[in-house]
Amino acid sequence: MISSNTPNEGTEPHRNKGIYLLPNLFTTSGLFAGFYAIVAAMRGDFEYAAIAIFIAMIMDGLDGRVARLTNTQSAFGAEYDSLADVVSFGIAPSLVAYSWGLSSLGKPGWLVAFFFAAATALRLARFNSRLDVQDKKYFQGLPCPSAAGLVAGMIWVAHDYGVPGHQLWVICAIVTLITGALMVSNIGYYSFKELDLKGHVPFVAVLAVLLIIVFVSIDPPFVLLSAFALYVLSGPVLSIKRRVGVWRRNRKGKDNHG
Repeated sequence: MISSNTPNEGTEPHRNKGIYLLPNLFTTSGLFAGFYAIVAAMRGDFEYAAIAIFIAMIMDGLDGRVARLTNTQSAFGAEYDSLADVVSFGIAPSLVAYSWGLSSLGKPGWLVAFFFAAATALRLARFNSRLDVQDKKYFQGLPCPSAAGLVAGMIWVAHDYGVPGHQLWVICAIVTLITGALMVSNIGYYSFKELDLKGHVPFVAVLAVLLIIVFVSIDPPFVLLSAFALYVLSGPVLSIKRRVGVWRRNRKGKDNHG
């Protein structure tokens, strides 16, 4: 009896397909940066740990764009990117935050760190399972790179001002818990996916990008922390604004019918 796994005579045996190198190099670079952030935090180099998380964010933003520009998208790349994101934006920020300030809490500290890591994994799993049905204009819940950016920015600014983590454990715990909760919430965040980076743009847009680069270079930790804090707050603010608008329309409709 011939096994069903044996190729039939005259047919070409199954060959494993390779993977695209270029986009996965960016993904691997981001994974390396996230892993380095953990190692740096274990050594007490929290500034380098925070910078490594931001480098991972840059690599994460490039791998998908490079894959689309070079037409090298693949299911393997998408899965690899998600697994790398769990490390770079879930495990790394949570362990950096724990080593920096949450360790002062003892057991509650590592539970807070675990909550952030688990929320990141849940956020990515929900995102991947709803790719075909979700609104492209808005993310459902806070994107995990933005949550990691806020945590890393907080640690970087505190280190820049010479404030040790054990003095800010309350703020660290609150920020870690809130960002973790926002990741698994249903609050909408603008995705910026409608920006056309391949099309023609006015010359003033190039000047605006240059001004942003100059502005960030003046004080990178403070500017990055401020930018991510504003983005994190934008979700709840827009959600409240939409709810107020719906309430006003419903009230106006009831008054007209009355």
